Amino acid sequence: MELKGKKGGHTHKCHLKLFKMFTDLRKGEAKSQVSSSPLLLTTPIHPREFQISVRCTMSKSGAMDLASNLGGKIDKSDVLTAVEKYEQYHEFHGGDEEERKANYTDMVNKYYDLATSFYEYGWGESFHFAHRWNGESLRESIKRHEHFLALQLGVKPGQKVLDVGCGIGGPLREIARFSNSSVTGINNNEYQITRGKELNRLAGVDKTCNFVKADFMKMPFPENTFDAVYAIEATCHAPDAYGCYKEIYRVLKPGQCFAAYEWCMTDAFDPDNAQHQKIKAEIEIGDGLPDIRLTSKCLEALKQAGFEVSII
Repeated sequence: MELKGKKGGHTHKCHLKLFKMFTDLRKGEAKSQVSSSPLLLTTPIHPREFQISVRCTMSKSGAMDLASNLGGKIDKSDVLTAVEKYEQYHEFHGGDEEERKANYTDMVNKYYDLATSFYEYGWGESFHFAHRWNGESLRESIKRHEHFLALQLGVKPGQKVLDVGCGIGGPLREIARFSNSSVTGINNNEYQITRGKELNRLAGVDKTCNFVKADFMKMPFPENTFDAVYAIEATCHAPDAYGCYKEIYRVLKPGQCFAAYEWCMTDAFDPDNAQHQKIKAEIEIGDGLPDIRLTSKCLEALKQAGFEVSII
């Protein structure tokens, strides 16, 4: 979908693609299996979109980190305790949505401290889904997904771009090389920032791309800083969609673009359906999410933040 947001008489042109959960889910007909593994999500919604053949794509240095217990910032002796504390935020272990939102920084950091090295080992440097054509490899689909985003943004050589919730920077490096732009990644996880900086150095983009450790709900950038902003399956970790989108609007230059791939549910989701609620809760615990918002709520929050929304 294309979004246009007016600010001070100027126009922000922004693009958003929403991952629609429960698109084909009808009341009383849910037959779903959602794995809590970060590497597999299987639902009746769009099964070909989410079934991923996993192979080792991690760099040698990353594999050594994992083998040496260096992944994340949790000491080996504290891993089980961290897992238990993370699980306690979720419904299956007595937690609730308000607690997750109030403690989103701790919850999301625990999730990525525990999962990042496994993500990289099995998935590669880009932690997101992508549609795959017949005969297309996982890596090819991931790169095409990122190139499409850069094209929708209209990124030009030399422009300053922001990656909101950048992980270890796989998309950041790909988009920077594809568009010859300078990309800044913002992320609140110390291990991912450290790992991303090392991967930038190895890729030779450390002079033009950088990372900032900060909460994307309170970004340490002046207004009108960036020529383009994107988020790939990251703003779903925000406790408040409006607050997150408003911050993105603030740091984006007038007339420029915001593009995102977002996790959300369609209006087919029935909060009174126990099976629907179970699927939602399993996705939340499996992906470090405080909540999964309805598509309509995401669109409403974007409009409230100042963006005009239209379908592409």
